[in-house]
Amino acid sequence: MSQLPSQRNKSVIVVGGGLGGLSAAVSLRGEGFDVEIVEKNDKLGGKLNLLEIDGFGFDLGPSIFTLPQFFESLWERVGKKMSDYVQLESVHPHWRNFFEDGMVLDLIEDPAGQKEEFKKLPGELDHNWKQFEQFLNYGREQFRLCDDGYFREGLDNVWEMFRHYGLFKMMFKMDHRNTMAESVARHMDDEYLRRVFEYFVKYVGSSAHDAPGYMNLMPIIQYDYGLWYVKGGMYNLAVGLRNLLDDIGVPVRYNSEVETINQSGKEVKGVTLKDGTTLNSDYVVCNMEVLPAYKKLLSEPLPFVKKLEKFEPACSGLVIHLGTDKIFDQLAHHNFFYSKNQSKHFDTVFQKGELPEDPTIYLVAPTRTDPSKAPDGCDNIKILPHIPPINPDNPYSHEDYMTLKDRVIDKLERMGLTDLRKHIIVEDVLTPVDIERMYNSNNGSIYGVVSDWKKNQAFKAPKQSSKYKNLFFTGGSVNPGGGMPMVILCGQKVADRVVKQEARRV
Repeated sequence: MSQLPSQRNKSVIVVGGGLGGLSAAVSLRGEGFDVEIVEKNDKLGGKLNLLEIDGFGFDLGPSIFTLPQFFESLWERVGKKMSDYVQLESVHPHWRNFFEDGMVLDLIEDPAGQKEEFKKLPGELDHNWKQFEQFLNYGREQFRLCDDGYFREGLDNVWEMFRHYGLFKMMFKMDHRNTMAESVARHMDDEYLRRVFEYFVKYVGSSAHDAPGYMNLMPIIQYDYGLWYVKGGMYNLAVGLRNLLDDIGVPVRYNSEVETINQSGKEVKGVTLKDGTTLNSDYVVCNMEVLPAYKKLLSEPLPFVKKLEKFEPACSGLVIHLGTDKIFDQLAHHNFFYSKNQSKHFDTVFQKGELPEDPTIYLVAPTRTDPSKAPDGCDNIKILPHIPPINPDNPYSHEDYMTLKDRVIDKLERMGLTDLRKHIIVEDVLTPVDIERMYNSNNGSIYGVVSDWKKNQAFKAPKQSSKYKNLFFTGGSVNPGGGMPMVILCGQKVADRVVKQEARRV
């Protein structure tokens, strides 16, 4: 770990121990800062959370691990190896896709296996395969562009993008004129493939009809870098990070909710906790989402907050955890049950802000990779349809959400999980209200800020406050956005910006 050229180490308070906050804390400690995390809950991880009931272990938050190189680089910043703290297992197949007409199609990393699976599709195999390969090549170009600057350099806005990429790449190489769905349709004729690859937008909780085409880089994340599961359960990533904090000397205050971020002119001075404790620091890194933080922790006036409203919350979800006394053998680890009309589903959730009648459903059965997550002969099933975040002016009731839950179970039973209800022995449900309460997320959003070219050019909020020069933000509401690898990367890039600012000061 390097040391700053000063008489004492500069101090940083990190508000919130989600993955973005943990990444920033580790990275800043690696640069010689004295770092302390204050966390409102009794354990670290934020939305990466765990629920254990009667022998069933449910991962409350993320279910997919991708881009391991972004995580490995975090450990490398403090001279450690991730493999000493966290072990990964590859997931096969990547996804299993169920359609109402009975079609079941797997996504498989191995090209030979994937081509064999494509024999199920109507039309000529060679034609479908050629289009698929061309689509992946297009996606690789978009991934390389974004990885070269937006990811690796931690770019925060259009002007930083122009400076890095230049006019030609921005205008003619990066696919921003088309939406994700338009570019999928441009590359693929097959309707099944169109619906599958549109729904990669689930990674960022947005609509394929609003997100820009370059977001089609997301299939490359799986096909070229693998799809993984954290051995022993996804929460073991948080456990590994907690052990890393212990090893590098970063203390954590648990059950310590922040009441205010203290300000003085154009700087922040630390935080005051709800129990009245004041903690002073040279920098504050806030892992709470940006809009709630400005409203609740900084009490900023409405005109300032309104400037940030283009960073609208991404979707929420109805998170249903079921333990069953039967194993549903037709399920893979990751599964999708598609809406009959996916365009209508996107429009209902993202344009109308309504609960969908026929949602596309993400379903996780982790016992396919880790049998310890359920008792013998039982299944562990997590169900997640995307739904709108809370509308404060016209919120849905708990009964509305439970009606949707019944509709989702009906759909799954209709599409092959026969008598699912009869076999449920454990049940837990999280609504957007629960998600907002547990994580201080913006109106119960799961994925931070929506990716919408018209609203925000698919950018999230910037990492550095425009008002307080020593206040920084990290997490899913901040560039590069939601999803575990993105928030892990965000924390590292926040640290880089803090280091640059401190270097200018000294």
